[in-house]
Amino acid sequence: MKYKAVIFDLDGTLLDTIEDIKETMNSVLIKYGYQTFSVEEYKYFVGKGVDHLIKEVMREADIKDGEFSKLKSGYYEVYKTQSKIFTKVYDGIKELITELKTMGLSINVLSNKPHEQTIDVIDYYFPKNTFNLVYGKKEEFLAKPAPDSALDIINKLNVKPTEVIYVGDTETDMFTAINSNFYSVGCLWGFRKKEELINAGADVLVEKPEEILKLIEE
Repeated sequence: MKYKAVIFDLDGTLLDTIEDIKETMNSVLIKYGYQTFSVEEYKYFVGKGVDHLIKEVMREADIKDGEFSKLKSGYYEVYKTQSKIFTKVYDGIKELITELKTMGLSINVLSNKPHEQTIDVIDYYFPKNTFNLVYGKKEEFLAKPAPDSALDIINKLNVKPTEVIYVGDTETDMFTAINSNFYSVGCLWGFRKKEELINAGADVLVEKPEEILKLIEE
């Protein structure tokens, strides 16, 4: 078999988290008297980590730079209890993972969500030992699309970059795959549109999770 490992992005790929992200950030903005934003707007704020999310919100709401730390700490605090209200696993994902594991592939997660938050939601929404390795944004690595954390994962798995499929829903994910020399799969059920994934250099696009099985079987 050509491929030995699959690495999934989290938000917009495995889990539909956008409603809880919106509710979290908006509650903090309301607390401090700032404007709020819609789900569709948040789909373009996310993808590069919490710091980027907050900076995008601040830019759009014309909030002064000095408010960053307050908004970030507020986001972290609220998300502890908000992260499991509306979030759900995308249809077909659990079945896909079961089939991939049956085929003998290593199944992993790489997210720009803070590492502790990533572990928390993975443990809540998936059975124990579903994934071989789960990485959120760790302090010792640059955020995606830098390849640092992705390459650390495959070093631990002892697989080559050309033996890895990377699945994500944003240009950040496609650039991560390109920077890591992985085969990039853009999923169309996530937060961004088809054109973004094509322009970012996705090797292939899939509309449903089960289509990934065909890629591996081929």
